[in-house]
Amino acid sequence: MLRPDTYVRVAGGKTSRFLGLTPSTAQPNSWLTLRNPSFRLYFCGSVTSDLGTWLQNTAQVLLAYRLANSAFDVGLVTCAQFTSPLVLGPWAGVMADRFGGRRTLLGTQVVSALVAFALAAMEFAHALSEWSLVAGALASGLAFTFALPARNVTVRRLVRAEQTRPAYVMDAVSYNLGRAVGPPLTVLLLAPDHFGWAFAANGVSFTVFTIALLLARPGEAEPEVRSRVRDGFVIARRERTILLLLLMVAAVTVADDPITVLGSTLAHHLGGSPSWAGWFIAALGAGSVVGSLRRSQHLPTLPLAATALAGLGACMVIFIAAPSIWISLAAALGAGVTCLLANSMTRTLLSQTAGKTLVAPVMAVWAIAWAGSKPFASLADGTLAGLVGFRATGILLALPAFMPLAYLVLRRILRRAATVEPAGEPVITG
Repeated sequence: MLRPDTYVRVAGGKTSRFLGLTPSTAQPNSWLTLRNPSFRLYFCGSVTSDLGTWLQNTAQVLLAYRLANSAFDVGLVTCAQFTSPLVLGPWAGVMADRFGGRRTLLGTQVVSALVAFALAAMEFAHALSEWSLVAGALASGLAFTFALPARNVTVRRLVRAEQTRPAYVMDAVSYNLGRAVGPPLTVLLLAPDHFGWAFAANGVSFTVFTIALLLARPGEAEPEVRSRVRDGFVIARRERTILLLLLMVAAVTVADDPITVLGSTLAHHLGGSPSWAGWFIAALGAGSVVGSLRRSQHLPTLPLAATALAGLGACMVIFIAAPSIWISLAAALGAGVTCLLANSMTRTLLSQTAGKTLVAPVMAVWAIAWAGSKPFASLADGTLAGLVGFRATGILLALPAFMPLAYLVLRRILRRAATVEPAGEPVITG
């Protein structure tokens, strides 16, 4: 007979295995992928580009809030930037297949640089209004749409197969380094009257990334694939695992959106300046960078990704409900760590499940799930905040983050119940 403490260890072990928390062979440190010369060039270029992007993103948010003093208008600008992936995401995957990920990514960087320089010129000329800001966000979002699947394909083909997850982690680190450094730079150095330099710096950063992509050489040739617009959706409909992973990707975007859209409102409610929104965004990015420094002890699995996503939901509830601005800042930092884990694992699992020939159409749908859900989240944040309050809105948007883990737990319970043999002899009546 098992002693109580033994039973607890056994039960705890089963729970850990189910959640994907049982340590396995230590995975290589993600930063070691920078030993690959081509990926190192890509990473340095992407870090520069992502820093410029977050300088511009923060400038857009602060400018929109200054022009209209409304959370709805902040949500409108954010919505405009992320509408294109929702509409044109499938075509972006087809282009990455037919023209090659690297060539498609090069084209998007050139277009993005031109848009950023145009916004900078308008701001320096004091001609940048709310609606021209929305138009610029739409144009930037269009280029961003075609860059997303191309970026996924390029990263995968720059490294060996066993380096796929570390490379995706580093790609996320690049994005979040920009998110950690860009907003404070914008708040401290550029606000309130020098936002034009943020747009100009973004244009320069896209130029740097273009040069890095020209110098980098993929480790394998890009196959000529003639995928169709609907291929990614067909694959998602047939593969339940891919569909669940895509829903999890969307849940990440929905859950962390209040940091961007509601940050200024939360800071004002807690007695701080609206510019604290930049620090919240920076904390989210810094958390992702901190999360990348620790060597992973676990293989990427669906339950572990769902557990990380639930952790993100918990951090977001704390962020929006905290009584102190410093607790909210710490929660945003924790959200960054769990966001990195959830994003890197879902990207890796999608890539592995799709395989080399189907990665572009699947990642096109990934772009729709990740960026295409942003407009709905931003509009929901801005609209619901005025109807039910910003705290209730933040909690409502965090709820989808708990659903994948709840689904896996319920599925396990139902499967175990279905395999339990009824005790004793059946009773015959009548």
